[in-house]
Amino acid sequence: MGLIVNILLVVISLLHLYFMWFEMFAWTTKGPKIFKKFPKELFIPSKSLAANQGLYNGFLAAGILWSLLIEDIVWKENIALFFLSCVTIAGVFGALTADKKIFYIQALPAIVSILILLLT
Repeated sequence: MGLIVNILLVVISLLHLYFMWFEMFAWTTKGPKIFKKFPKELFIPSKSLAANQGLYNGFLAAGILWSLLIEDIVWKENIALFFLSCVTIAGVFGALTADKKIFYIQALPAIVSILILLLT
């Protein structure tokens, strides 16, 4: 994998680590500022659901970071493609069900990374 793909993988991992932190630890404080369409009175009752989502985002970040540590190039690319595909699917689903901007923040960087990975 080239340097550009590795940089994109690190950036996507950092994004998902931020999502994890936000959803697990700052849902009730930062959530209302980020998700303005979501009723403010639902942030506290949905705190455990958001934390669950955050945990999954942490797994996505861990998987992508793991791909950077694999020495066998075939396995490295396959693991990266798997986790980038998971990120893409999650981003598309989030855009369809929650907020369209999720596509641009989550799915698009993963799609670009997949394309670069497959074309290089």
